[in-house]
Amino acid sequence: MGTLAREWARLRASPFDLAMLSWLPLLMGLLLIWTFAAGLPTRLPIGILDADHSALSRQLGRMLDAAPGLQLAAQFSDEGEMQRALRAGHVYGALVIPAGMSRDIKQGRAAQLALLHNAQFATHSGLIQKDVRTVVGTLSAGIEIVSREKRGQSMQAASQGFEPMRANLQAIYNPTLNYQQFLAAVLLPALLHMLAMVGGAWAVGSELRDGTAPAWLAAAKGQVLPAVLLKLLPAMLLLNGVNLILWLLMQQLGLVPAAAMPVLLSLHAVMLALYWGLGGFVALASSSLRTALSAAGFITAPAFAFSGLAFPLMAMPVSARQWAEALSLTWVLEGQVGLLQQGREAAALLPLAGWLSLAAALFLLACAALLKRAAVTPACWGKR
Repeated sequence: MGTLAREWARLRASPFDLAMLSWLPLLMGLLLIWTFAAGLPTRLPIGILDADHSALSRQLGRMLDAAPGLQLAAQFSDEGEMQRALRAGHVYGALVIPAGMSRDIKQGRAAQLALLHNAQFATHSGLIQKDVRTVVGTLSAGIEIVSREKRGQSMQAASQGFEPMRANLQAIYNPTLNYQQFLAAVLLPALLHMLAMVGGAWAVGSELRDGTAPAWLAAAKGQVLPAVLLKLLPAMLLLNGVNLILWLLMQQLGLVPAAAMPVLLSLHAVMLALYWGLGGFVALASSSLRTALSAAGFITAPAFAFSGLAFPLMAMPVSARQWAEALSLTWVLEGQVGLLQQGREAAALLPLAGWLSLAAALFLLACAALLKRAAVTPACWGKR
C-alpha cells in the first residue's frame, strides 16, 4: 500500500480525524458567515432617563428611536432603575436628559446631556456613541438655525453661519462598515490555519506516538520527502476544498470579486501548506504529540489578536510587534485586506506568496530530514 492510500485509509478509519478536516471546519466557517450576515449591527437597545419631560425631550426620544442603529427600549424613572438595566445588559447605553434642558435652551444657555455606555463592548459602544452624537447634533443644529431665522437671517445664511467650516469624512475602504465583508472574511483563514497546524502535528505526531513511523516510511519505499508530502496531501486537499466552498459562498454574497478568487485561494493554499509543515516539523523535532499540539495552540490560537486587525500593529510594544510580524497569518491577512478592500493589484502579492512558499518548502524539507532519523530511532516512538 502506498503512502497516499495508507493515509486515506487512516482517515476513513478515524471519523474524528476526518471530521476535523472536512465537515467540522465547513460548519464552523458557515457559522462565522451566518453570524455576521446582518453586515452592520442595528437597533441596539438604549434607554433614556428624561428628567425634563418637555416637548423637546420627547422629540429627542423619537429621533433616537428613529435612528437606524438605535432602539429606544426603556424609559427610566430614576437613576437606580437605569443602573440596574445597564448592569444587567438589558440596554447597552442610557441617555440622561437633565431637568430644565428645554428652559435653558430657550434662554440661550447650553444644556449638557450625559450618555452612559458600557465601553467593554467596543463595537456596541462605538456605534451607539456615533448615532447618539448624530441625533443630538442634528437636533441642536435645527434649534440654532431656527433661532437665527427668528433673528432675521435667511435659512441659507443661518445654515452657513452655524457651520462655517465642514469636514467631509469619506471612508475609502469598506464604506458600509460591513462586518461580514471585513470580519468574517479574515476569521475564515484564521480558523483554517489553526486547523492546518493542528492537523499537521496530529498526522505526524500520532505516527510517532503509535510507533508506526517505520511503516509510514516503508509505504513510501524509504523516500522521506514523498513520505512527508503524501502524508499531508489528503489533509491539504480536504481543507483547501473547505476553503473553496466557503469563499464561493462569499462570492455569491457579493463580498468577493470573481477576479480575486484565484489569487486569494492560492495565497491561502500556500499559507496552509506552511502551517502543515510547521505542525509536522514541531512533532518530529520534539518526538512528542502532546508538545506538538501545545505548540500549535500557542502559535495559532492568539495569532488573530496579533494580526493588526483587532489591535493596531503600530501601537503594540516592540516585542509584541516582532512576534506579530513573525507570524505568517499577519502578512496573509494584510495581503487579503489589500486585495479585497483596498484595490491592491494581485501582482503586489507575488513577493508574499514567494516567501510563504519558500518557508513552506523549508519546513517540509526539515520534516523529511527529521523523519529519516525518527523512523529508525525507537527512542522517538511511544511518547504522548
